[in-house]
Amino acid sequence: MHPPPARPVNDTTFSALAGGVTLMQASFTDHAFERHSHDGFAIGVTTAGVQRFRCKGAQYDSQVGDLVLFNPDEDHDGSAGTADGFRYAIWYVPDAFVASCIAPEGERADGRYFTRPCVTDHRMAATFARLSSNLLATPAESLRAETLLRAFLGTMLARHGERPGAPVVRAGTFAADARMAQVRDYIRMYFQRDITVADLAAVAGMSRTHLTRAFSAAYHTPPHVYLNSVRVAHACTLIRGGMPLAAVAPECGFADQSHLTRRFKGCVGVTPSGWRDRLRR
Repeated sequence: MHPPPARPVNDTTFSALAGGVTLMQASFTDHAFERHSHDGFAIGVTTAGVQRFRCKGAQYDSQVGDLVLFNPDEDHDGSAGTADGFRYAIWYVPDAFVASCIAPEGERADGRYFTRPCVTDHRMAATFARLSSNLLATPAESLRAETLLRAFLGTMLARHGERPGAPVVRAGTFAADARMAQVRDYIRMYFQRDITVADLAAVAGMSRTHLTRAFSAAYHTPPHVYLNSVRVAHACTLIRGGMPLAAVAPECGFADQSHLTRRFKGCVGVTPSGWRDRLRR
């Protein structure tokens, strides 16, 4: 008799570090992330297998030791590049924490962003792994943890980041930017509603086709992906606060709990109940 095929292994753990930074350690064999984005930075290292994803219109295969670097609101997907699956560790870092690493408190921080979503830098990858292990081993030392995180992020941005260059000024550029900001703010304010493209086009004062293209160009993510990311982020906040899952779905604009579960898992990699249980460990 032949032994039964091995069952797919998909596992995640979440740990709070410092400064609002969350560490996710994950192993996936058959899970595929749908297109999604994060409202902060995501900085990780592939630790086994091949992590395949699309970002900015290109496909990347992150090998063992490669750094994965996503800027806020930068949409991407993710899946195993081989049948063996992949493992990785990743930090979810609030945008405000990153800004505070590159500008003195009270001063304006010019945005600095990672230039590429996948880079090979074995020195910084090794530092990331050591620092993650070290911070998990000493969870009560908040001041030390925050200091080390700031130093690491500052070095990463110096090595792999860039400040956005001065834009080429074209007629209507500033007006278009302002209209896309209005659309983004509308999504953030009314994410509980069943928003349509027509709603957003009306806010921007342009056609539905032009709206989708303009928003995607401004924020590197289409409106529906951005809306889903806002909803999932709000769901995480409510779940962390102890709200029952059945109540979370309508509060976040999902039709029902099944709808929440599909979108949440596609974005986070684990079901809402699984994410909640891991927070309690």
